[in-house]
Amino acid sequence: MGYLKYIGMRLVSLLFVIIGVTFFVFMIMSLAPGCPAVTLLGDGATPEAVEAKRIELGLNYPAIVQYGRFIINAAQGDFGTSFRTNQPVSNEVFARFPSTLRLTMAGVVIAVVLSIPLGIIAAVKQNTMFDSMSMIGALIGVSMPSFWLGILLILLFSVQLGWLPSFGATGWRSMIMPALTLALVSMASIARTTRSSMLEVVRQDYIRTARAKGLPYSVVIRKHAIRNAMIPTLTIVGLVMGGLMGGAVIVENVFAWPGIGRLLIMSIHSLDMPTVLGCITLFAVCFSVINLIVDLLYGLINPRIRSQYS
Repeated sequence: MGYLKYIGMRLVSLLFVIIGVTFFVFMIMSLAPGCPAVTLLGDGATPEAVEAKRIELGLNYPAIVQYGRFIINAAQGDFGTSFRTNQPVSNEVFARFPSTLRLTMAGVVIAVVLSIPLGIIAAVKQNTMFDSMSMIGALIGVSMPSFWLGILLILLFSVQLGWLPSFGATGWRSMIMPALTLALVSMASIARTTRSSMLEVVRQDYIRTARAKGLPYSVVIRKHAIRNAMIPTLTIVGLVMGGLMGGAVIVENVFAWPGIGRLLIMSIHSLDMPTVLGCITLFAVCFSVINLIVDLLYGLINPRIRSQYS
């Protein structure tokens, strides 16, 4: 029962997050220079044609009224019509969402599979050459901008070696470089967090007790230390997963990947307010849901956390 109450509270907070994020983005877009009507009609349009287009798009109302209408319609599942394509925003966003989701999940899987073992081994072999080199590599990874890393991968694997396609979504091979770009940037955070958490756990009394009972060190690490060290790692994986969806905006444009990130950038350039808000709303929902799932998984890993809600 306590778990259900906690989930209900988080869902309510999700609504406030969505309202806050969309309101902030809406106001920034409203203050941005340019007019969507002029962008659509061209610089040679007459003032009368521009005004008629503004009325057609609903831009003649005050900004707060426009936002209120967006929220009311969005609550009913209607995100409006794209200024740029004259198509329902929900159709465009959800048509591209699977591409972004596949790319994000591929990046998360690569990052988790590589970085968690790296962090665990670095902690077990503390102060060795492996530990130093892995943390230097993590520091380099967290310092590299994703767009720069993506360009380097294109130059190496597409231009020089010709192994992989440099743009588009033509199959699994075209996903390798964008997913690897997302993964390498996020691996550093996961590896460093896993290492720090493991170092803290292996110094606990119950680990020393298990060792004193004669258990092999590998068994102590595998059955006792890793399980308790995964809670901070799970937190950072959740944050990284949400962050990768935001980072996909840049990576999708570098590799011309047909996802929401690319749609968002095109919509910003054309001042397509409904599509921008639709993309941002979906990002906010995904990030909040991911964090809710991470919080609920805490109880599965550590029963003491689950007992707090019972």
